[in-house]
Amino acid sequence: MDSITSIWHGELTTEDLNQLNNGSLGEHLNIVFTEKGPDYLVATMPVNEKTKQPFGLLHGGASVALAETVGSVATWCCVNRETFIGVGIEINANHIKAVTSGSVKAVCRPLSVSGRLHIWDIKLYNEANELCCTSRFTCMVVAKNKF
Repeated sequence: MDSITSIWHGELTTEDLNQLNNGSLGEHLNIVFTEKGPDYLVATMPVNEKTKQPFGLLHGGASVALAETVGSVATWCCVNRETFIGVGIEINANHIKAVTSGSVKAVCRPLSVSGRLHIWDIKLYNEANELCCTSRFTCMVVAKNKF
């Protein structure tokens, strides 16, 4: 089997990625990075009182927040982190299956990672590994000192 060349810039662990959530929406929603492969990231988020809508289902906005968090971090992993960050400029999501409990897992893979625009495919799965949501996220690489 051919090995996949890593798309990431430098060495990072899931612990490094989880530290990014400190003091952010990712921390509030309990998003946890669980895996980093050569060309993908995986993160989980609980389906609970923080992430459900009033009718007891996983809130679509929480799904999108998970997708954007994972996609933004994926872009950050691809660039020189001393100089650049990624900021979201477009996201869409199709909600396919309702989730009422447990957790969801986001799997983020690149569609295009070159230049200043990175496009990510993010799929969310329930605990039965059924597809719940699919999202496409576009992230712009900008100078870190711009903000």
